[in-house]
Amino acid sequence: MSSLSASVLLLGLMSMTSLMAASAYNNFNQDVEIFFGKSLAKILDGGNMIKLSLDNCSGSGFRSKSKYLFGKFEMHIKLVPGNSAGTVTTFYLSSHERRHDEIDFEFLGNLTGQPYLLHTNIFAKGQGGREQQFYLCVMVDDIPIRLFNNNEAIGVPFPNSQAMTVYSTIWNADEWATEGGRVKTNWTEAPFTASYRRFYANACIDSSGSSSYGASKSTNSLTSSTTQAWQTEDLDIEALEKLRWVQNHFMVYDYCTDLKRFSQGLPPECKRPRFLQ
Repeated sequence: MSSLSASVLLLGLMSMTSLMAASAYNNFNQDVEIFFGKSLAKILDGGNMIKLSLDNCSGSGFRSKSKYLFGKFEMHIKLVPGNSAGTVTTFYLSSHERRHDEIDFEFLGNLTGQPYLLHTNIFAKGQGGREQQFYLCVMVDDIPIRLFNNNEAIGVPFPNSQAMTVYSTIWNADEWATEGGRVKTNWTEAPFTASYRRFYANACIDSSGSSSYGASKSTNSLTSSTTQAWQTEDLDIEALEKLRWVQNHFMVYDYCTDLKRFSQGLPPECKRPRFLQ
């Protein structure tokens, strides 16, 4: 769901109807570990699916056993159906250092019939505060939603040096998640459950301080050109049009337009054209 290169970071929504063989996907039994809420996390279907649940005692989450530096990551996520107000379902990458890097997808729940709100954020060298929010599109196949360029030359931190772990969690955030905290979690409808399938990391794997490049599954049948495609991936004219369409029609918050929040001046990348930020 995200792609990171030395010069640009792409965040996208995909249904992942790709040409990869099923054997190319990671197996949850082998490639991830439950790191909290163990009784609420269940690996099913021979390791092909994992369900995370939230009740009034705890949420749950899993993380990849590998760490990655650059790459393209995919996941099928079935969000909490019905009344999901107050819940947050996540898919994100994060390093472990104090001045950490992080790339966030947080799906903020809502009342039955209302659209999910997708909250995105980027941390680089411990600096976050770069939120954008979107209502989910009806069609999400290979549609980019966000572009974050490498602007280190003008003093903007960029997440290009710290290996990151892939995380997925579900937890309660009814103090802020739905309509700014006005709508609370209805615990009579618990447990709230999200499902994950088809985790795939075509990425540079970090191991004991060194990195190896390629797909995280050493037994997959991808060609070299396909495996390494993320290293040079960029947005063509068609993809830029899709990105512009999403941001024009579905973006509901952009930190680069929040003059009240940044009363002393917007972050430096916000002074550049939108797709050079």
